[in-house]
Amino acid sequence: MGEDQLVVGSVGWIDLTVDDAPVLRDFYAAVVGWSVENVPMGDYDDFCMKDASGGPRAGVCHRRGPNAGVPAQWIAYFVVADLERSLTEVTARGGAVVSPPRGAGGRFAIVRDPAGAVCALYQR
Repeated sequence: MGEDQLVVGSVGWIDLTVDDAPVLRDFYAAVVGWSVENVPMGDYDDFCMKDASGGPRAGVCHRRGPNAGVPAQWIAYFVVADLERSLTEVTARGGAVVSPPRGAGGRFAIVRDPAGAVCALYQR
């Protein structure tokens, strides 16, 4: 996530987690015009999708390892000031934590709102 994307309340990132990431990587590269940078994940790579200027814009990830339980859909990462406080609000207001906080250099959690929509909350 670029520094310009880290304003509280903004969308700091989007990604797609799917069973066959290379197929979707190639689909979006062709359809949107993104270039691809591999992101090593141990024994496989996820993908950072870049715009025409080389700026990172999105991720396409395998649904395995740390992403095994992530729904196959585009997920927006909303920047929050205090991740733990936001997660408390999620559950207090009828939502649910789908994937608990994780990450280094910044932490995120995937949540489901009371209507069933999924997003991620990110704190640097």
